[in-house]
Amino acid sequence: MDETTPQGRWSWGPTDDREPDTETGGKVSAPEAPDTAPPLGPDRDEPPTAVLPPAASPTVVRPTPPAAPPVVTATQGPRWAAVAVVAALVGAAAGGGAVLVLDDGDAGTSLPAASEAPAFGANTSRVARPQDIQGILARVQPGVVSIRTEAFQEGSGLFDAAPTPSRGAGTGMILSADGEILTNAHVVADATAVRVTMFGETAPREADVVGADADADLAVIKLRDTTGLEGRPVRFGSSDAAKVGDAVLAIGNALALPGGPTVTLGIVSAKDRSLGNQLTSLIQTDAAINSGNSGGPLVNADGEVIGVNTAVIQSTGSSAVQNIGFAIAIDAVKPLLDRLTRGEAAPPQGFLGVTTLTLTDELRERFSFVPESGALVNEVVAGTPAAAAGLEPGDIVTRLGDDAIETNADLTKAVQDHAPGDEVAMTVFRGQEERTVTVTLAARPTGG
Repeated sequence: MDETTPQGRWSWGPTDDREPDTETGGKVSAPEAPDTAPPLGPDRDEPPTAVLPPAASPTVVRPTPPAAPPVVTATQGPRWAAVAVVAALVGAAAGGGAVLVLDDGDAGTSLPAASEAPAFGANTSRVARPQDIQGILARVQPGVVSIRTEAFQEGSGLFDAAPTPSRGAGTGMILSADGEILTNAHVVADATAVRVTMFGETAPREADVVGADADADLAVIKLRDTTGLEGRPVRFGSSDAAKVGDAVLAIGNALALPGGPTVTLGIVSAKDRSLGNQLTSLIQTDAAINSGNSGGPLVNADGEVIGVNTAVIQSTGSSAVQNIGFAIAIDAVKPLLDRLTRGEAAPPQGFLGVTTLTLTDELRERFSFVPESGALVNEVVAGTPAAAAGLEPGDIVTRLGDDAIETNADLTKAVQDHAPGDEVAMTVFRGQEERTVTVTLAARPTGG
């Protein structure tokens, strides 16, 4: 790429003092979309989902594809409705999803009075007309690719013990003219073959997995044939600068439909979402994210990538869920790119052994918790450092070592910043009592 930054050699977006784009300025000439694309194959169209028993708080486990999805458990609570959180990936190579549990036991929440309502700034997005969307696509679409994978799934049972071939489909975005492509780790997990189709082309190109981080759900693959990549790499924006309400586009290989990528329009619905204690720093959007979108870009009004589309929530049972998708914030991706492109393994990270929730004002009032903020322990896994330190469901962690803990994402990051074997002081509230315990972190279990 043509820019060097403190984070590495990647192309970030322009600075915040840039002039607004005109409708016709700065466009990239995009090739025509292909009329046909290779068929997906005979495999499953949807990733499997795990079903959660009644539980009191959201808990998500990210399985390592293509293993069968685990069953996630949590503590008791009022009425609950289960909804499936699934990777936005087509095909059996996805390896399944996990489950989020939402509380529908309360009758409703009253809105604040007008004098108490928060003040909102002007919308920073400028997507108003169809030609605006087309201008954004002209910049971004040449850098979006469809990915198809082949893998083998282990059989089960006495009569199905042999591995069976499986195929999957996802999306990626070109990082450099050297052929480096960013996608989700679950898109290419355990793949024996990876083929990439460029926008405007029909013949796929072979690619190899260079580096992957299953915990961050990110991977970099590299094309063997790098001809014609000039002008295609995407530009990164700032997910931190994005505001709730900003218009965004999701672009991807939805359902592996022939004829080119699918484009959907929505807004930033929320920021800093977490799914369990693994996927954090997520952008929530109502732009439709479908199977096959995994690894594709979430794009702002300036044609800059602000997220990597990763997961959606789907209804199960009587719970109705619509338009809730998640993208990994690009500012959380940037520090990992150099390591991924070098093919280096993720550094060893500490492991605590809890699932937690962010302590919200609603939870504080409902259960009379003392701290103003923290990570509320939802489940303690037996045989883990958390269990050895005496943590219990209902405890609230407010500090780990030198790090103040205000959200469950803070706790996840603080634990991961330590190495296995580190002894760390942890401040915990149990009821009205504040106490300090020492925990010796372990290594994360394989696939955990």
